[in-house]
Amino acid sequence: MVSKQVKGSGKDDADVTRADSLAREIFSDIANKWALLIIEAVGDRTLRFTELRREIEGISHKMLTQNLRLLERNGLVERTVHPTVPPRVEYTLTEPGQALRATVDAMCDWTHRHLGAIESARHRFDSA
Repeated sequence: MVSKQVKGSGKDDADVTRADSLAREIFSDIANKWALLIIEAVGDRTLRFTELRREIEGISHKMLTQNLRLLERNGLVERTVHPTVPPRVEYTLTEPGQALRATVDAMCDWTHRHLGAIESARHRFDSA
């Protein structure tokens, strides 16, 4: 992961069309299938790592760890470690994470509404 060093929050940092903008780096961190699925799975709950892994079919231990770290680094997920043996680690969405969840929920709704049309388009395209 390459991290941009920010000296100020100028107009260029918020421009997602610029390759060197902070906004594009953030967009890249959150706009991947695993990050979106983690945000959707956590929702308004608090989940342990193993619970999250069970919720997201197909995610590996490594991918879940990497994406949780990215989400935590960007302030979207809060990680709480309880001093027990073995340590209990829980994840919950922060306020910005909850705000992003509204967008993720809208994307899920959009997918459900247009699934049939997308399947038909894929079939037509693949048959051509």
